[in-house]
This record gives sequence, structure tokens and C-alpha cells, in this order.
Amino acid sequence: MSISALRVQKRSISAVSRQIRPGGVLLLCAVLFVLTACHSEVNSAKSATKLTSTSIQTHKHLASRYVCPMHPNIIKEVPGTCPICGMTLVKKKIDLDAGAYPKVTLNPAVVQNMGIRTAKVTRGGLWRFIKTVGYVSYDQDRLSVVDMRTEGWVENMAVRVVGLHVKKGQLLFELYSPEFLKTQKAFIAAQKKDESGINKQYSRRQESVDARDHLRYLQITESMINEIARTGRPQFRIPIYAPQQGTIIKFDIYKHKYIYPYEELLTIADTSTVWVEARVYEHQLAWIHLGLKADVIVKAVPGQVYHGEVNYIYPELDSKTRSLRVRLRVPNTDGRLKPNMFAYVHIYGGLKKDILKIPREALIETGERESVILNRGKGKFQPVDVVTGMRSDKEIEILSGLKQGDSVVSSGQFLIDSEANIQASFKRLQHHE
Repeated sequence: MSISALRVQKRSISAVSRQIRPGGVLLLCAVLFVLTACHSEVNSAKSATKLTSTSIQTHKHLASRYVCPMHPNIIKEVPGTCPICGMTLVKKKIDLDAGAYPKVTLNPAVVQNMGIRTAKVTRGGLWRFIKTVGYVSYDQDRLSVVDMRTEGWVENMAVRVVGLHVKKGQLLFELYSPEFLKTQKAFIAAQKKDESGINKQYSRRQESVDARDHLRYLQITESMINEIARTGRPQFRIPIYAPQQGTIIKFDIYKHKYIYPYEELLTIADTSTVWVEARVYEHQLAWIHLGLKADVIVKAVPGQVYHGEVNYIYPELDSKTRSLRVRLRVPNTDGRLKPNMFAYVHIYGGLKKDILKIPREALIETGERESVILNRGKGKFQPVDVVTGMRSDKEIEILSGLKQGDSVVSSGQFLIDSEANIQASFKRLQHHE
């Protein structure tokens, strides 16, 4: 019997009691006692039903799951390890609805008008691929700096301009050096003393060893030293030859200039190979290593793709850009790559097999979380937080939060995510009240 029915019966009995005789009061009290007992039984039954419903609901939401102690957002139904830190997952009783985003229901017309498209979570391979930019520079291993180990005056210049291509062994200029002339005279005198055999305690040519070593220190060639020893006549200038083939990129001499020891006079660069320095961000460092192949494209040479490889990884990240410099060695046989050119760089790291992946456009990144919109079917959509891994140009690896075959929204997901956040905010306000 319902509460409203009991109240109606009470009013009816009260009306009747005003019309009955005084002798019927006892009978009326008995009837009221029976009705009060029925009312108490109804309230007890409602309380029992409510308690049972609450117990069922609590049992429904609390379930055993395996959670990472360091990353609470990693939740799995079976034992295993965390895909981020590798720690063993811990079994816990968790509320599956706690923290879950509300579902958003849309009718088919709204779905069509919003242009919502979905894609499946698939398992397969993902190419490790980095698309970045860089700058062309000289190959430092193919640079030669011309300097002298003595002082003197520049004479008889054979090259005079920057940009001139020279061959290895080609004459660059000559240097008049008083030290060179003095050392030659000492060498010739020691040479004559060796030949006369005056100092019998030394072996033949022993006297000229120190002077010969001094000439070698002054970068005099062996052929020229032998010529001085053969003729017995000193040379007045030191000829300076190109140590390698290449292009003169620095020219800091002129005729009759007085130079000092170890002063940089010319720099010759072999541009048949160049370096390209690119930047790689932190989340891409897990698989970058020496020897990776790369393509280099510059706008100045349209339609041409240069192929290189990673030959050096710098040890320190840039504190401002949070990126790491990577150096590529790139053949430049046609000489069209020039230092300081802006270049587009594609670094290839091979194929990572058997991973869960989604289209990159389906991922929502807010800076605080990474999520996707899961298609629950029948016009219902729900945001789900995920943990991502490696990324390519069009796809992204999913470490946790989705399973193979799930359907995610790849277009229009931001509007659904905003609606879900608004509903979640209202729910929190109602709960607070």
C-alpha cells in the first residue's frame, strides 16, 4: 500500500470518527494502530530497497585493476608492466566511474552537420620518422688552415682572392723569413762538418741532425731540405703549398705583409661533402642514433633530394627550445649546397612493428593531458585519456587507454570534447551543492 493511499484513508477515518457514537472510539483506535503498522512496513521496505540498490551500484563500479605506482593513469585489466617506466603493475580496487568523462549523445543529423569522421584503432607497423629543419655548414673535417711557424714577410703571391679553387700541392705564396735563412746556414755548415769527418765520435751526418729537425719544424719539405744539402746553397724564401684541394674561403694576406707565428693566413674548404645541422625534440630522442639515413631538401635546388646520414649527436639539449642538435654528413658532388642554406630534413629510423596506432589528427593535446573521443555507438561519444608513444607524420602510437578495434573520432572531436568538459563541470557543481 502506498503512502498517499494511507493518508487518504486516515482523512476518511477522521471524517467518520466525527459522526460515530462515543462508544465507537475504541474501534477507531484499533483501526489507526493497524494503519500505522502498515505505514512503518512500507518505509522499512523502501529503505531496504534503497540500500540494496546502493550496494549493487557500489559492487558494479568497484573492480580489480592493475595500476602503475608511478603513473596512475596506466590502468590495465591483466597483470603486466608499465609501458612508460617498466614498473610492475599493482592490483587495486578502483572506481571505474571515478574521473571518467561524461558521454555526449548526438543525433544523426548533428553528427552529419558537424562533419564527424571516425577511424579504427589498428595494430601494425609505424615508421620512425622525424621531419625537421636545419642549416648547411662546412665539413670541419675537410677544412685546412694555412699558418706559419716562423715570422717574416709575404712575397710572390700566387693566389689573391677568396673563392678561388686550388689543387693539393699548388703554390699559394712565398715567405721571406730571417729564421729560415739562419737555420739553413747552420744546416749547411753542419753538413760540411759531417762530410769532413772531424768529429769521429759521432756517426756520419750526426752534426746536421738538429739543424735538419729545425727545418722540418719550419714546415720545409724533405725534397727542399735534400736540395739544400746537395747544392750547399741556402734558399731565400719558404714556398707555401695548398695542403688539400678545395676553395679558399678565408684570405687574410697581401704582398709584403709581416706575419707572426701561428697567424691564420688562409682557409681552404673541400665542399664535396657538407654538414647539415638539424634539431630533434625530446620526445624523438628514444630511437635516434648514429648511422640513420636522412634526406635533405633545399629550396635553392628544386627537385633535388640529397641523401646523408647522422654522424654526430650533440651531448646537450638547448635549454630554451628543449631540442637536441643532430649533425648529418651529406655528399655534395655537384657543389650546389652552400653553407648557411636553409634545409628541410627527413630522418628515417626504421620500422617499429606490432603496435597500436591511431591517426595523428585524432589526438587531442591540451598541455595537461592527451585524449581521444571514443565512439561508443548509437550516437554516444566519450573522451578517453591515452598515453602516446612514437609519432610519425600521419600516425601515432598508443601505449595505454585504447584497444584494437576501438573507434575514435578523427574529425570534429574538439567540439565533442568541449561539450563533455562542460557537462563534467556542471556535474561537479551539482555534487558540491
